[in-house]
Amino acid sequence: MPPRRHLIAAAVAAASCLGVQALPAAAATDSAPVVSRGVTIPAFYTPPAELPAADGALIRSEPLPLALSLSGLDGPLPGRATRLMYKSTDANGLPVAVTGAYIEPTARWKGDGPRPLVVVAPGTMGQGDQCAASLGLEHPITLNGQTMSVGYEDLSVYRLLAAGAAVVVTDYAGLGATDRLHTYVNRIDEAHAVLDAARAARSVEGASVTAASRVGLYGYSQGGGATAAAAELQPAYAPDVALAGTYAGAPPANLTEVTKGIDGTELAGALGWSLNGFLQTDPELRPIAEAHLNAAGKAALADLSTMCVGDALLHYGYARSTKWTTDGTSLGDIIAATPALQDFLDTQRIGRLKPAGPVRVATGTSDNLVPHGQARQLAVDWCRKGADVTYKPVVLPNVISPLLNHFGPLLTDQGAAVSWLTDRLAGKPAASNCATLPLQHHTFT
Repeated sequence: MPPRRHLIAAAVAAASCLGVQALPAAAATDSAPVVSRGVTIPAFYTPPAELPAADGALIRSEPLPLALSLSGLDGPLPGRATRLMYKSTDANGLPVAVTGAYIEPTARWKGDGPRPLVVVAPGTMGQGDQCAASLGLEHPITLNGQTMSVGYEDLSVYRLLAAGAAVVVTDYAGLGATDRLHTYVNRIDEAHAVLDAARAARSVEGASVTAASRVGLYGYSQGGGATAAAAELQPAYAPDVALAGTYAGAPPANLTEVTKGIDGTELAGALGWSLNGFLQTDPELRPIAEAHLNAAGKAALADLSTMCVGDALLHYGYARSTKWTTDGTSLGDIIAATPALQDFLDTQRIGRLKPAGPVRVATGTSDNLVPHGQARQLAVDWCRKGADVTYKPVVLPNVISPLLNHFGPLLTDQGAAVSWLTDRLAGKPAASNCATLPLQHHTFT
């Protein structure tokens, strides 16, 4: 099971006092430094014992040195970065500290209106604190013999900054922040972290964005699920965020299908991240996990809880969950046979609410890791609710490797995705293609 330092108390008092909310005592800033696979996590990432009451309130900030930065006539290129910690609310309604980064671009915004803001929701980084995307901006590659992390989201961040949009990157709950385990693909935790990042950006010293700035959401894979969920929850959770457009690339909208897709692939370790996160959100599921996981499965979950993507690829690539269970049954089959697990995954389903503003859903037609079919179904579900949906099937050949089938569209479609989003930030209307969706590519392998 996850290391002790990551475990959140089973019940945390939601009391407030003088505008602050209590966190577990273990979150105090005077605790010993956290070391994850040989990487000392900066003290900045340890949340204080008390948090502000308001969602999106800035807890602390400090300058963040960008590893890839050049001097320019008007300032550093691509911009000036600030490390953030801000308050959010988790799926259980409890206060949570989330870290991230805000970058004020040097490039001028050439579109209509004030400078806009884009929230970048990272794709799968891992579950160890050293994997956080904000740390990836400072250290694009971390390789020390114990862990391997690559800040691959830096490319999308820099493309958006070059367009003149300000960018705020969220690390999500528990990824970076050392008080709890990252609740991987939890739609509510991630959606709240995305929306509260937009709020927090307004309070950053020197930020040019305000409550009047148009806001765009950008994410692929795990990030695509996070932005999709945020677009659905924005009207109720963050009506003050002026959402102008959402890009959801390869979103894991149906985790039952995604669990089947990743089992036995290069990214099989994501099964462990998912299960670790589910058990943290709902401790009542723990007896079910204890009953079905064998010693190897329990050891894998503990091991994966501090791993980044690179580590998981090397150590758990092509692993099959049948090796982790007491009777050789796959996790997918266990889920199908267990109503409590079915119910929990059902609460994670994206597509049952109408998203706010225009959305662009892109998915590779050969993607069999985060299966194309369930991502396309999200676009169908949203169209049926009357949403403004641009669905983009990214047609690439099946190259056998599920990982490459999944990440190929991330790169080939990125320019078009950034252009679509910056058009929305400039106030240009989207052209929904819901009417032609039935005619578009929908097969998958």
